[in-house]
Amino acid sequence: MASCIGRRKFLATLGGAAAAWPARAQQAAMPVIGFLGAGAREPLRQQIAAFFEGLKESGYVEGQNVTVKYRFAEGRFDQFPALASDLVRSGVAVLFVASNAGALAAKQATTTIPIIFSVGEDPIASGLVPSLSRPGGNLTGVYQLTNGLEAKRLGLLHEMAPKATIIGLLVNPTYSGAEDQLHEVQEAVASLGVQLVIVRANVESDLDVLQYQAAAARRAGRTLFIACDL
Repeated sequence: MASCIGRRKFLATLGGAAAAWPARAQQAAMPVIGFLGAGAREPLRQQIAAFFEGLKESGYVEGQNVTVKYRFAEGRFDQFPALASDLVRSGVAVLFVASNAGALAAKQATTTIPIIFSVGEDPIASGLVPSLSRPGGNLTGVYQLTNGLEAKRLGLLHEMAPKATIIGLLVNPTYSGAEDQLHEVQEAVASLGVQLVIVRANVESDLDVLQYQAAAARRAGRTLFIACDL
């Protein structure tokens, strides 16, 4: 059942997913889990550690009785279809995907391998599942209800730094919900009477431009930066 719980709690319980499909697991001496990440491996180390914790609680230890195959899009969301197909061809027993675009790519890649997702976009509106209570098919997971909260996040951050005169928005342009997030922030900024600096980045090299723009913004006045779904 798709539900709304904390991301870390969700990752920490994911290990049970391998046991949820014993028939597939019995096909090989050591079941294989596919892990499809949106970013690079290093920034996801805490999520991966929680993933291992959940596996261990369910009796699975990587290299002993389960294998995990990793694929990372590293911010290039257009790579998801190829990465998802690669994992499917490798014969994984279950797929874990922590992004909406990745989950959609996994859905296109297989209709039989179980897919567990953790997404911030509405999984019904995006076409992942037909219902939260009865997702059906081979997909299930967690909807974090993060979209629609950009104005609230901005308001809280501005309360923490009320003297900030420039708001910097770091957004991944390849994220399917990027324009909606941008629109929400633009509306909220207008009510605060501050300047908005938009920085689009989806790969590490883009962050060099961010540093330059951030430095220029700081010279112009006190700056508050927020990031959306990198």
